[in-house]
Amino acid sequence: MNSIKIVASGIYLPENSIENAYLNNKFNLNDNWIYKRTGIQKRYWAEEESMLEIAIKSVEKILENTKINIQHIGLIMVASTKFEDSMPGISFGIQKKLDIKNCMCMDLLAGCSGYINAMDIAKKYVEIDEVKYALVIGVEKLSKYMNKEDINTAILLGDGAGATLIGKAKNKMYSKNIESIGQDGDILTCKENEKVYMDGKKIYKFATARVAENINELLKKENLNISQIKYIVPHQSNSRIIDSIAQKIGAKKEQMYVNIENVGNTFNASIPIALNEIIDKNLLKEKDKIILVGYGGGLNLGSILIEI
Repeated sequence: MNSIKIVASGIYLPENSIENAYLNNKFNLNDNWIYKRTGIQKRYWAEEESMLEIAIKSVEKILENTKINIQHIGLIMVASTKFEDSMPGISFGIQKKLDIKNCMCMDLLAGCSGYINAMDIAKKYVEIDEVKYALVIGVEKLSKYMNKEDINTAILLGDGAGATLIGKAKNKMYSKNIESIGQDGDILTCKENEKVYMDGKKIYKFATARVAENINELLKKENLNISQIKYIVPHQSNSRIIDSIAQKIGAKKEQMYVNIENVGNTFNASIPIALNEIIDKNLLKEKDKIILVGYGGGLNLGSILIEI
């Protein structure tokens, strides 16, 4: 059975850290108001850096951690919710920076969980030997596209990038459950010449109900129970949402990997940033099973089960 393995990972967060104290003062909030409602203490907003520069810096971290021949990277996929340029895409800019001679490049717009879609697409190319290695990157510069006077988004959203290098593996479990609900896409939008709009109540209802169902469907398909999963790596949307999902799927607190406190909600970058932390901390061993879970704008949601 052909599958994939995670070869290396890397992240980049901008230097400009936005602490809750700044937002408390801006919106005249009590000291603990933001943290109690979101689980966030700080987020990062890029200043001069472009999305391409942010993405490249996450890839450079991978290259520091692995000695692979970069000419063996045959696919670069970049997921985001909004791109600064239509052409050329960020993936092409990464190819140019690395000077990879023979490589497919794709930029993907699939809402907040586009990283999940990108990972699944890349997996298909790797498992059939179309490419040896694939780079999957989630990158966001949400500070550019949010209304910083809107308390609903300013306290939540942050910038950053996470990159994952995958290669072929044999006899490792891989399964997915990816779906889209475009009929309800108007509850989280970022339209041309407009800022990010979020209907918080409807997003909360969608995430806490449908995402749990999606994970349970995946487990049932593979005849697994939640106790057999080492970590669930969810989109870092809001600590209340993550806690509710955990409760509904019967996951223990320690199974849910949460880093939103120090990063904020970075949409497509959130899963690969959290995944990189798990790898950096050496929290995984061979045969461990993890579930990556994305959800949000589109509406789009999906879960991927990977055996380490």
